[in-house]
Amino acid sequence: QVQLVESGGGLVQPGGSLRLSCAASGSIFNIYAMGWYRQAPGKQRELVARITSPGSTNYADSVKGRFTISRDNAKNTVYLQMNSLKPEDTAVYYCNINGYDSSWLNQYDYWGQGTQVTVSS
Repeated sequence: QVQLVESGGGLVQPGGSLRLSCAASGSIFNIYAMGWYRQAPGKQRELVARITSPGSTNYADSVKGRFTISRDNAKNTVYLQMNSLKPEDTAVYYCNINGYDSSWLNQYDYWGQGTQVTVSS
């Protein structure tokens, strides 16, 4: 059983910062990519940022230069540092990890429960 536990969401004023964390626990092997997605009311879930095992990153254009994704492989944890937050960043943020089981034959894809980020004055 694998669990993803997210933390760090909340209410912040425009221009403020938040740091999201997502820790994976349980029988988890060979994580390839860890990422953050978000879903605003009435909109589809979208990729915010993603980091792969070799360390390459990609970001949504809307967050480039403001958000930074990082990971701690020893702790199976991914972080999202969000600076210069805007009202349009308001959404539920979901953590995602994918990789391969111990045999390297089967892929897995896990999601966190989501954490609310609200940017408002």
